[in-house]
Amino acid sequence: MAKLFQTSKTGDFYTQPIFPFSDRLRRLVWNVVCRLLFNPSPRPFFAWRAWVLRRFGARVGRGTYIYPTAKIWAPWHLRIDDTATIGPGVEIYNPGGITLEHHAIVSQDAFLCGGTHDFNDPAFPMIWKPIALGPYAWVCARAIVLPGVVVGGGAVLGAGAVASRDLEPLGVYAGNPARRVGTRTLTAPSIGEETAC
Repeated sequence: MAKLFQTSKTGDFYTQPIFPFSDRLRRLVWNVVCRLLFNPSPRPFFAWRAWVLRRFGARVGRGTYIYPTAKIWAPWHLRIDDTATIGPGVEIYNPGGITLEHHAIVSQDAFLCGGTHDFNDPAFPMIWKPIALGPYAWVCARAIVLPGVVVGGGAVLGAGAVASRDLEPLGVYAGNPARRVGTRTLTAPSIGEETAC
């Protein structure tokens, strides 16, 4: 019987680093700073945490609410527009980039997962894709957004739901995989034009 999985000439693919040394070093420095300056900061110090993230290349707008227990993998791949929220315990895994447009909310313990692996390739290579949340989008508690998903403006992903495909603007979604279960009635400034297409 032929071997299903083979190792490379240089060793086992599973034990090889996925990211270059410079990237791993950058994340190490971020993790140290995060533990010393970001996580211990008092809950109301939202401006301070935004400042720390900007020092590591994040684009952070005004009036954002980023909680100290949020886990952000790579700030330099993060864009947060004005008045967006990353709640307590949220995990942002963003090797391909993540964008939160204005007034987008990611509630407690939600997971934005921007990376996966090609499980059909014996080398198990990394695949990363961007995630985007439109204006006034809401990812509820413990929900999961998978790589490449766009959460349309004003859309709601219900608690514990898993979004593996794009969510239409103003749609309300629940379940695993997430299915549309309703429509949100939202009369917020600028939402109409941005979600019309």
